[in-house]
Amino acid sequence: MANPMTIARAAEKAGVGVETIRFYERRGLIAQPPKPRDGGYRDYDLGTVERIRFIRQAQELGFSLREIEELLALKTDRQADCADVRMQAVAKRREVERKIGQLEEIRSALDALIATCPGGGDLSACTIMEALSHRRTAVTPTPSESRSGNMATRTTFKIDGMHCDGCARTVEAVLLSEPGVSEVDVSFGRREAAIRFDPAATNGDRLKQAIVRVGYSITGSS
Repeated sequence: MANPMTIARAAEKAGVGVETIRFYERRGLIAQPPKPRDGGYRDYDLGTVERIRFIRQAQELGFSLREIEELLALKTDRQADCADVRMQAVAKRREVERKIGQLEEIRSALDALIATCPGGGDLSACTIMEALSHRRTAVTPTPSESRSGNMATRTTFKIDGMHCDGCARTVEAVLLSEPGVSEVDVSFGRREAAIRFDPAATNGDRLKQAIVRVGYSITGSS
C-alpha cells in the first residue's frame, strides 16, 4: 500500500494550514477520512484536497461558510444549473459594492478629520478626538417636532478658502462636531455651508469660529 496522504501533506498541497483542515472537518465542509485499524495515519485523497482549495478560494472571494456550503451542495446536485451559481455570485457582488460604498464613506470622514488635525500640541486641542467624541449625523426634524415648536434654526455662511470637495468635507466634519448642530450641507461649488442647529446649544458666532479655526474665512451669512 502506498504511503497515505497525511493531514500535513494534504494541507501543503491545498495551500492551507493543518488547523484549517480540522476546522473545515468540524464544520462538516469536508469529510474526515476514517482512521486505519492498524493505528496509522488517516489518508486524505486528491478529491478532498480539491474541495479544500475550492472552499479557500471561495472564502477569498468573500463567500461566507454558509454560502460555501450552498455552493458545494450545488456542485453535487445533478439538477443544479449554472444560473444558480451565477445568482449567488451576483448577490455577492452587490454585497461587495455595498461594503465598498461604506468604506468610501468612512475614508472620506477620516480624510476630513485628518485635515482638521493641527498635527501637534496638547491632546485637549486635538480636533480628531473632539470630533469622535461629539460627531453627529445629519437628521431631518419630524413633523411632530415641527408642530411642537422645537424647530432648529437655519443659517447659511458664505465661505472663502475652500479649494476642493475635500475642503467642503472638512468644514462639514468640523460643524457636525459642534454641539447642537443637527444637519450640515457644505457645497464647494457654491462656496457656502447651510446649517441647522439648536439655538439653545450654540449660535452663529460659535459656528463661524469653528470654520475660521480650521483655516477658512466667512464672507457673508443669511
